Amino acid sequence: MKKQKALIIIKPDAVQRGLSGTITKRFEQVGLTIIGLKFQKADSKTVIAHYPSTDVWFEKVGQRTLKNCAAKGVDPKVVFKTADAVSIGKIVKGWLITYFQESPVLIMAVEGYECIEIIRKISGNTIPVLAAPGTIRGDFSHDSIDLANEAMRPLRNAIHASDAVDDGEKEVALWFSPSELFSYERADEKIMFP
Repeated sequence: MKKQKALIIIKPDAVQRGLSGTITKRFEQVGLTIIGLKFQKADSKTVIAHYPSTDVWFEKVGQRTLKNCAAKGVDPKVVFKTADAVSIGKIVKGWLITYFQESPVLIMAVEGYECIEIIRKISGNTIPVLAAPGTIRGDFSHDSIDLANEAMRPLRNAIHASDAVDDGEKEVALWFSPSELFSYERADEKIMFP
């Protein structure tokens, strides 16, 4: 079995609250290897490239937002001035670009067997109020879609974690140059994977 790579970004809300070390520790403790780590202010070009700019992605984000509006009895035209899913997706992407530049972010490339599934489990549901206790989002964020939409901003959910093997590879390559990544064996790998 091949090891997987994933990108984890500790977002501005978690950095500003001093949670970087606590969050990083959770991924190391489970046995994932940090192969790249940097603290920087994200530039808009990289953030724009990080989130897709396809109508399919905009539609997905917009539909999710419209579904939440419908469940809460909120008129999307009041919040977004439109009910078009693609247009709403573009608005949300704009919010994300601004959000990622509010403060520095801690960017981590991690590697391990079943890495994607592990980081998603540790991270918790992307909607913090739905994240289970014990997960990063469940323990360190209580934001909701309603609050975010009302304030016309993205959800503040502490971290980004790659959600698929292909995405992990692409995201690590976007945020790290090959010279910033390191390959080494952790001491516990000899015990865990003899």
